[in-house]
Amino acid sequence: MTDEYGRNITYLRLSVTDLCNLRCLYCMPEKGIPQLSHEKILRVEECVEIARAAIALGIHKIRITGGEPLIRRGILDICRGIGRLPGLEELCLTTNGLALADKCQALREAGVTRLNISLDTLNPEKYRRITRRGRLEDALAGIETAEKAGFPIKINAVLMGGINDDEIMDLIGLTADKPYEVRFIELMPIGECLHWPQERFLPAETILKACPGLIPCDARGVAERYRLPGYRGTVGLIRPMSHRFCGDCNRIRVTADGMLKPCLHSRQEVNLRGLQGKELVAAMRAGILQKPLRHHMEEGGSDAQRTMNRIGG
Repeated sequence: MTDEYGRNITYLRLSVTDLCNLRCLYCMPEKGIPQLSHEKILRVEECVEIARAAIALGIHKIRITGGEPLIRRGILDICRGIGRLPGLEELCLTTNGLALADKCQALREAGVTRLNISLDTLNPEKYRRITRRGRLEDALAGIETAEKAGFPIKINAVLMGGINDDEIMDLIGLTADKPYEVRFIELMPIGECLHWPQERFLPAETILKACPGLIPCDARGVAERYRLPGYRGTVGLIRPMSHRFCGDCNRIRVTADGMLKPCLHSRQEVNLRGLQGKELVAAMRAGILQKPLRHHMEEGGSDAQRTMNRIGG
């Protein structure tokens, strides 16, 4: 369906947990977060029912997010249930990759068609510092397993000044021999990094300056896409800060506790818990019609009143 500004809403990002097995600097407190009670988290059946209602409204792409979705109990049941729904064209999943080596083939069989894997650095010590507990070799093993399983792969790197901007060419180098899309995402002032120093927030233009040989190619979604001559893969730039793409936004989000968010950076939410059938479809339709013209990124940062792990990355 279209919202009141004529945007065709075709994409749902559905969070299945706000918990994670990492504690990335820009996303999670070092000590983690209080665990929501079992009753407050969407059940497997509720996730599938929300996906069904979304498809009835014209959604044809669903991305499973978290937290880290692969630590969610019942994640394969969720994927199987959503993956078999008529009308769904893409079922994607965003992960840090640490559990992919064990779950990759099962995800493929459950109907997942594409993976986005978070990887902010190729330096093992820096990876440990950024994630506070992860091992780079586990993430790389997950990427390798996903590739062997036949998944198209996008690698997401959050661009952080003074932290990983010295690795731009190394990360682009992943596209030399592999058909990966390495996507650089501008850091947003939300949650843990809301009050970080300004030098941490670099525009995506930094990538083009560091690698002037990049040539524009076809656009895909919110990412501006480039390619280095002779390289198999592509480079994507996602600019939530320096270029607001709200006019073309086609997505809605549902949090792990069942709140529909028409916009990432808005405090506006619609409760979907306890709704089924026509009542659920009506609530989701109402949420889509509440989608604002542009995102709420005020002078003090995001107006979302939730951290990214609480919203769904």
